[in-house]
Amino acid sequence: MSNRPNASRRHFLRTASLLSLAGSSAAPFALNLATLGAAAAQTVTSDYKAIVCLFLYGGNDQGNTVLATDPSSWADYQRIRATVDVASIALPAVGATGGVLPIVPATLQAGRSFALHPSLAPVKGLFDAGRAAVVANVGPLLMPTTLTQYKAASVSLPPKLFSHNDQQSTWQALVPEGAAAGWGGRMGDLLASANGTPLFTAISAQGNAVFLSGRTVNQYQITSAGAVPINSLSGSLFGSSAGANPLQSIVTADAANLFEKEHAAVVGRAIGAQGVMGSAMLAAGPTGVPNPTQYTNPNTGALVTNALAVQLQTVARIIGGRGPLGQHRQVFFVGLSSFDSHDDQRVNQADLLARVAHAIAYFDDTLSSLQGIDLRNQVTLFTASDFGRTFTSNGDGTDHGWGSHHFVVGGAVRGGDIYGAFPVTSVGHSQDVGSGRLLPQFSVDQYGATLARWFGLSAGQVSDIFPSLANFTQQNLNFMKA
Repeated sequence: MSNRPNASRRHFLRTASLLSLAGSSAAPFALNLATLGAAAAQTVTSDYKAIVCLFLYGGNDQGNTVLATDPSSWADYQRIRATVDVASIALPAVGATGGVLPIVPATLQAGRSFALHPSLAPVKGLFDAGRAAVVANVGPLLMPTTLTQYKAASVSLPPKLFSHNDQQSTWQALVPEGAAAGWGGRMGDLLASANGTPLFTAISAQGNAVFLSGRTVNQYQITSAGAVPINSLSGSLFGSSAGANPLQSIVTADAANLFEKEHAAVVGRAIGAQGVMGSAMLAAGPTGVPNPTQYTNPNTGALVTNALAVQLQTVARIIGGRGPLGQHRQVFFVGLSSFDSHDDQRVNQADLLARVAHAIAYFDDTLSSLQGIDLRNQVTLFTASDFGRTFTSNGDGTDHGWGSHHFVVGGAVRGGDIYGAFPVTSVGHSQDVGSGRLLPQFSVDQYGATLARWFGLSAGQVSDIFPSLANFTQQNLNFMKA
């Protein structure tokens, strides 16, 4: 407890200095597009790339997301997941009404066939078109680990497995809860100098995420309404339209006290940054980035607004403003919660995956002609989640697991394939650490490093971001094109 005030002070000072945007506290508060354009002209990176992390909070069940459907696998799947009560979590077979959707990966796995959850039809379309891939059984690992080593604890294991907060942090920052920097933010640290303003390097449309925090780069949070404003600096204050200007003067006034002085500088520049982002990002709707259609809830048939698709619309609006902002490398974060399916999984996951698939397909379609330009080769979206789930059911749900299957989507993806040997559809096998929890075959480090290399980072930079990568022989999973 005694360290908290000092830690908070250091964090405040670091944040304040970063948001100062390379100027003294007495520098002008306003940022302008002409200044950003001049800065962009000095950068050495002339192309544009963006990475988008789609985080599925709660731990998505991989067993019903991507499935093995060959006769032997399907028989085991039905035996384990089709419980005798009405709450069975097993899905209908290929060809049945509402059945799983077959996919044929480019790399065949002997004797096996595969399918996606019935709600993932739009993702199947992208997979079949070669713009989406499945990376099988990914999770936190410090080094290659066998079941024997796991049981004997003879190798170092990721700490605090199966804990929501800790594994969310481990996926995003490679260490449990309390991490200061995530691997998205660390990529931003190394590439922010290519951008006209580093402030817009790491951007979250879903609130605070450690994934985007760097050592020198701070995440910029935004909503579908645009940059988050400081309340009452426009319009009326306590019913008076005359109050806004005095309030702005107060919160940005210079002071002798160093904390007050730095706070005023940060607030002033935040006001300026809000103006710049608001001017640069594209509008939502017919004159800018088209609004997403509503998605169909598979359980009710009702048309519903998809908040995840709106987050991705916001990302597309910012990407559309990359020219005026002078941006060349950006990392984004979006998310969807409620994947902690201890009960009523079959109903809830169907709706959640329908939202995911609808949002991803909307994003792909939007990027296919953003301001008349196809940007799909320059933007890659990938999924992440706390962990997978147990393969065994607790009646109508599943418990916390470890490894899980994930999607990577974009024109630069070597799509239409499953990367990695798909695990046995059963329990008691060589990758089962208990109740069908999957011992990962690929680490988060390998998964992230593959994205980082495509993003433009050198082997040395990638190794700096992913310190456990050196423990793995295969450091590039090859799901991205050169």
